[in-house]
Amino acid sequence: MELEVIAFDLASCAVAEDRGANRIELCANPNEGGTTPSYGMIARARESTSIQLFPIIRPRGGDFLYAEPEFESMVADIDQCKELGCDGVVIGMLSRDGAVDVDRCAELIRHAGSMQVTFHRAFDRVRDPLTALEDVIGLGCSRILTSGLRPDVDQGRAMLRTLVNAAADRVTIMPGSGVRSANVVQLARFTGARAFHS
Repeated sequence: MELEVIAFDLASCAVAEDRGANRIELCANPNEGGTTPSYGMIARARESTSIQLFPIIRPRGGDFLYAEPEFESMVADIDQCKELGCDGVVIGMLSRDGAVDVDRCAELIRHAGSMQVTFHRAFDRVRDPLTALEDVIGLGCSRILTSGLRPDVDQGRAMLRTLVNAAADRVTIMPGSGVRSANVVQLARFTGARAFHS
């Protein structure tokens, strides 16, 4: 199985690598649910770790509907991550009707180039999860971070199992929000997921 660990500071990056995580999702502002870290933080995290590093590309907390200046800043942040040698980025944009904003996500993915792309928990706000799943697969994302459209993975585990089955190995469904050592094995057995975010 694969474990991604969220890090909000450089000390946490070191701990994640030392304790055997496969990947770091690098974020700032935990109280906002994670926003894009600074250039310096991304650069230093990249210099000091060798495991996969995926900064989140999220200019602010709140909803996942972004004005054009915010979108332009996301493009610039992705270009920076590419220049700094990050392995991937974490994105998510929705339209006002609760669908994946396919056109603008596609533009972000184009800028990501050879970096992998994870679609983050904006997925948990979609109107129709199975349609959104197909949209994300069509975009070419590597994985979807989701709690099964519920506040945490224990409440969302039935939907997580549905998503894992529907994805059929076309994209990795990565449960996150409330994944702990006490529940990860049971969650893996119930959902069939093989990648987790904690």
